[in-house]
Amino acid sequence: MPKGATETKTLKVGDLAPDFTLKAHGGRSVTLSELRGKNVFIAFYPLDWTPV
Repeated sequence: MPKGATETKTLKVGDLAPDFTLKAHGGRSVTLSELRGKNVFIAFYPLDWTPV
């Protein structure tokens, strides 16, 4: 496996998403577990200069 790569896991409808950390606006780190019990919408999209 390449350096920095992680294993992937297929989730089924109803499965809990694994915890992860992302950078929020302003550089603060936010983990999914911090948001448990709240509505969360996550959208993944390619950057403008990335071929799709």
